[in-house]
Formats: sequence, structure tokens, C-alpha cells
Amino acid sequence: MDIQLVGVSHSYGKTEVLQGIDLHIPSGKIVCIVGPSGCGKSTLLRFMGGLERPALGEVLQMGEPPAGCLNPLTYIFQDFALLPWRTVEGNVSLVLEDHGIKGRDARAIIDDVLARTKLRDFARALPKQLSGGMKQRVAIARALAVNPAVMLMDEPLSALDSQTRELLMDDLISLWTRTPFTAVYVTHNLAEAVRLGHRIVVLSRRPGRISEVVHLDKPLADRRHGDADLDAHQQHLWGLMRAEAEAADAELLNV
Repeated sequence: MDIQLVGVSHSYGKTEVLQGIDLHIPSGKIVCIVGPSGCGKSTLLRFMGGLERPALGEVLQMGEPPAGCLNPLTYIFQDFALLPWRTVEGNVSLVLEDHGIKGRDARAIIDDVLARTKLRDFARALPKQLSGGMKQRVAIARALAVNPAVMLMDEPLSALDSQTRELLMDDLISLWTRTPFTAVYVTHNLAEAVRLGHRIVVLSRRPGRISEVVHLDKPLADRRHGDADLDAHQQHLWGLMRAEAEAADAELLNV
């Protein structure tokens, strides 16, 4: 299933947040969205997820969800959003219970996603017993359990230390390489964007407009930290964003 945004614009009161966004999210690709603080990245994600409606324009779902899809769209948040009184497998099973899936059918799905996210040995652990990286793996496993058409990822690694972020990026690349999924990935971190994105959408400062869409053709599995090609893309992105980011910070100070 693809997502198509056509002429999306939005304001909160007198503050114009987004202006004239036309964007295609193709099936089976990871599209990263970057831009200065306050440019509307998370607002755009909420429109895609149906949590809000834009004042102008349309957000279209095109094509059919994959076979066995329980939720066409699912979120992965920065703060993990785990229930502290439920175990790892209990947090994953919650999304299946909402669809009436129990017993052997639920067990098969839970075992599969825990194996894919390297959590099988932690199935009975509570969130308080897990590191930040492990908690985010649980959130990813829970998202995978509903076999979504599109995963909407809002700064999913920003609360983690740099070493853990590297490990989680490796995990996401491994998951996508085995079974390609569609994702929209909002981040401030340009290194994450060039490691994970097939396309990188660069937004201007508020009101957010698309400055450029950068296409990265190098296979995800071949991308490594310190790769010269990735460094060049990262420098290009920073070149697009630097003046915009400085102006955005100045505007936020004056609000």
C-alpha cells in the first residue's frame, strides 16, 4: 500500500505549519523526513496516520494492505509506549487481543516477531528489567505483530545512546532485508536518515515545504558507519538544512 499526499497545508491558529506538501510514500521503501525544529515533521506523520486532518489537501491510501494485515497503519514512538505491568510477550499480545486473536494463533505470531527482533529469551521480562534499546525492540515487535502496511516512526531512536542507536539501526536494516516493509521515519539525526532511508525528504523551516527529495540507491545491507558515500549524502543534507535550521531556531526563540 502506498501513501500519497496531495497539496497538504495546515495552520494552528495564525501559525502556518505546512505548505503545499506533495509526497509519495512507495510500498516496500523507508522514507525518512528531516528538517529544522518546528517545521511540521511530526504533524505530517499524524496526518498520514489519520490522527489529524490537514486544513487543505488530501492524504490518500493507494492499493491494498498486505495479506494478513491487521492494522494498515501503526506507530512506533520515541517513548516506547509499553505497559509496565505486562511482560514483553504480554505487550506484544495486546495488539492481537484487540483483534480477537488468542491461543495458538497468537502464540505463533508472538514467537515469530520475538525471534525476528532477538527477544525470544526476554519474553517473560517486564519493561523495567530492560534497557532502552530492548524496550524499543519490544515496540518494534509489537508493530510487526499486526503486519502493518506502513509503519509510522516518530524519532524512534532519539532517546537512546549512540551505541544503542547503531545496534537498533542494524536491527532495522536486518528486518527490512529479510522482509521489506514500508515505513515513514521522522528524525533529526541525519546519520540515521542516510543509514536507513531509500528516500530522504528535506523540509524547510516553518511553514514546512519540501526543499528536496534525496534518493539513495545503495542497498541498506551495504551501508556502514563511516561509509564515504553516506558521509557525502549527510554533508549534502546538512548543506540544505544549515541556514534553515539557524533561522528556525531564531524564530522559535522569538515566539
